[in-house]
Amino acid sequence: MSQPMKVTRPTLGPKEERRRSKSGWLAITGLLLLSALPVLGGVLRLTEVGADPDGTPLLTSTVALIAHVVAMTVYCVLGAFQFSPALRTRRRWHRAAGRVLVPAGFIAALSAIWLALFFGGPADELALAMIRFVFAVAMTMFLVRAVIAIRRRDFAAHGAWMTRAYAIAISGGTQALVFALWTIPLGEVDAFGEAWLVAAAFVINSVVAESLIRRRSARRTRGVSSRGALVS
Repeated sequence: MSQPMKVTRPTLGPKEERRRSKSGWLAITGLLLLSALPVLGGVLRLTEVGADPDGTPLLTSTVALIAHVVAMTVYCVLGAFQFSPALRTRRRWHRAAGRVLVPAGFIAALSAIWLALFFGGPADELALAMIRFVFAVAMTMFLVRAVIAIRRRDFAAHGAWMTRAYAIAISGGTQALVFALWTIPLGEVDAFGEAWLVAAAFVINSVVAESLIRRRSARRTRGVSSRGALVS
């Protein structure tokens, strides 16, 4: 009798596995999903402004709102692909994307500062506006430090500051998740509780960003140590 044939799945070789891990597709997908939430929120906000002529803010605030939504959309979506190790090694891509991301980040952060400073909403939402103002200022400063670092050719510091800025920018998606995790079991919150949940989302993203920066630094340190050991 003939022996039954055993079918085996082809395994990926070392090169294919490294290429797959370096693509960063899982991180990119997660960041794009987080980006979708604030992007949709911004589009809905613009729709509400256009549909309610009586509630339309001043022209300058309307321009700032449009600039914020467009710039934040570009920054969050394009910035997600900068977390792909494979794309970061392509210098042309990384530099071209950076020339778009940095101006978009500044526009997003500065327009957020404008909207917070000239806040015209209900008085009980002022605390929420001030929290967004604080983190928008922080994002602006991170972008400034990133530009200074890249001019000094300090690529590690540049990546760290850009990661911190991106963590703040993408906090809108984390805010939606925090709200869902809080309100589903505990119910709706008032304006003061909303401000605290938004602040918690900003802090969560900042902690995750610092953890990622530390891991990158540790990998670079191990890489330098291993190369030094080989040379010696």
